[in-house]
Amino acid sequence: MPTLSRTLALLTACLAATAAHGQETVSLARADGQSVPAVAYAPAGPRCQGIAVVSPGAGGSEKGYGYLARAMSDQGYLAIVAGHVESGPRALRSRIREEGLREGLAELVADPQAYRARLMDVAAARAWAASRCPGGDAILLGHSMGAATALIEAGARNRLAVHGRDAFDAYVVLSPQGPGSVFPEQAWRGIAKPVLSITGTRDGGQDRTDWHARTLAFADMRPGCKWLAVIDGATHLNFAGLGLGQARVEEATVSVLRSFLLARGQDGCTPPDPPGRVEIRAK
Repeated sequence: MPTLSRTLALLTACLAATAAHGQETVSLARADGQSVPAVAYAPAGPRCQGIAVVSPGAGGSEKGYGYLARAMSDQGYLAIVAGHVESGPRALRSRIREEGLREGLAELVADPQAYRARLMDVAAARAWAASRCPGGDAILLGHSMGAATALIEAGARNRLAVHGRDAFDAYVVLSPQGPGSVFPEQAWRGIAKPVLSITGTRDGGQDRTDWHARTLAFADMRPGCKWLAVIDGATHLNFAGLGLGQARVEEATVSVLRSFLLARGQDGCTPPDPPGRVEIRAK
């Protein structure tokens, strides 16, 4: 597993690398008057099917996660990656200077104010996209701290006294957290909407837990279009579009995501046979 310093260096180096895909850089107005940087991806095809908001991990920005936004765009969604200023690259660097690498990151991912700001960012992105693509459904996707953001928005109980609105029709969470500094045991039992959880067999946690901890949210959720996909060999960085094996992991992630979007509208929400080196559990 790469060191945290190498992780940060890779993330910083790749933030500006985003392929053109009908992109538009926008500045959104948040409920408290703050501006939210974002990158929008126009839907492919003549008709907008719905909207998709992507919430990056800690230290990430609106310039990343293009593969997820493009996948949603290809399915006809207006996709928008929200930049979370209070937990983006500058905020993470500041924490690291003050607290050190591991401690600074740990404090950021458990900061209640950062999550409150993130939920306002998500709401601003959703409102902007919905004004341009009325009707259709709304999906919230998130990685790592973004996954925690999505699950809080979906109704997960947490230790931070932060409350979501459960305003989306479905949620996609990559590298979700288990019980710890943000979520207590059995935090996810009240989530009713469809949820796709994705992790990998090398997706270890910042607290040195192994990837199995990232399956615990799925295990706690009550049945009803809940999927867990485990990608063999996938790392935490791969889901952010970084690291060795990234292309294969992105391809597998997008394949599972497309299957989930299709299955949501069918009786039983049954997953198809998964692609190679991927296991899917459903309930």
